[in-house]
Amino acid sequence: MVTSRGKTPAETLDSEVIDPSLKDDSQLGQALLHALRNAGVSVLYQDHDLRTVWARNMQAPWALVSGPMDTILPPSQTERIIAARRKAIETGKPDRFEISAPGDDGVRWFEVWIDPDLAQNGSVRGVMTTKVETTERKRREQSLRALLREVSHRSKNLLAIIQSIASQTGRYSGSIADFLTRFQGRLQSLASSQDLVTSSNWRGAQLRELIYGQLGRYTRDGQHGLHFEGSNPYLSPNAALHIGLAMHELVVNSLSYGALSRPGGTVSISAELTDAGDAPLLRLLWAEPFADGGELLTQRHFGRVTLERVVPVSLNGKASLSIIDDRLEYLLLIPNGNFETE
Repeated sequence: MVTSRGKTPAETLDSEVIDPSLKDDSQLGQALLHALRNAGVSVLYQDHDLRTVWARNMQAPWALVSGPMDTILPPSQTERIIAARRKAIETGKPDRFEISAPGDDGVRWFEVWIDPDLAQNGSVRGVMTTKVETTERKRREQSLRALLREVSHRSKNLLAIIQSIASQTGRYSGSIADFLTRFQGRLQSLASSQDLVTSSNWRGAQLRELIYGQLGRYTRDGQHGLHFEGSNPYLSPNAALHIGLAMHELVVNSLSYGALSRPGGTVSISAELTDAGDAPLLRLLWAEPFADGGELLTQRHFGRVTLERVVPVSLNGKASLSIIDDRLEYLLLIPNGNFETE
């Protein structure tokens, strides 16, 4: 494509940004120098013998001195730059690469361009070195890669939990319909806990919010018949998912057969931080009145397997499900590392 004056777009941008009749080389030079400074670009021009002719915006870690040694970079990086300049002078071909240098707040990264200055006859008169700091971009890329690795790791863990739930639910279900009902409820429990973890930027979930969230999926106000007291630590993502699953099993069982199935029935949950040697221990207790003639879930019931085996093993803790003084009690001991106190 050409313009109405017969020039290509590139030529137009280069030569007609301003009216040639009003062109002032000093003004143009000042504008370019300001642009280099504002963009954080360092430029060094050296002659055929790598003697410094002029330099602009040479900030740390670039130190302008006489001769080819114009940086205070590590020797290996400096030698790489000098070798690239000499090669550009010998071959007349440009080069581009990335280097790193130690900084006050960690490693700093730079992108470097080496361009030969060619005369009209094709001979090389000198070499230009252009340097742009890319530390922030590099750190963002590293953070993104770390985040993607973390998401991949957590996704694999979540899929492993789902696979285990599907397998165990199928083992203890009497029919397809029974399996679908129970499996869907447990998936929704995981999704509810995962929402809390995600909304906290993967920090985890607060215990109180997690418990009321599990009950809220089955009641209008999310607090019907439930009394919580004690500590409210922040659970790790793994702890949030598994404790949420335990709360789901207890809530569903209570709504079906326990205190929450009766008008005015209440459940008490207490969370207490105690000392366990050098580290705190979270003692979580679910307690509700037990109906006369009621029986504990059988040893082969998935809910009991989850409460007494799956959840505590996942937390490196301990758990028990029992009847004490006409009350159903579920005690879960959660070791340090699964939570953090405010």
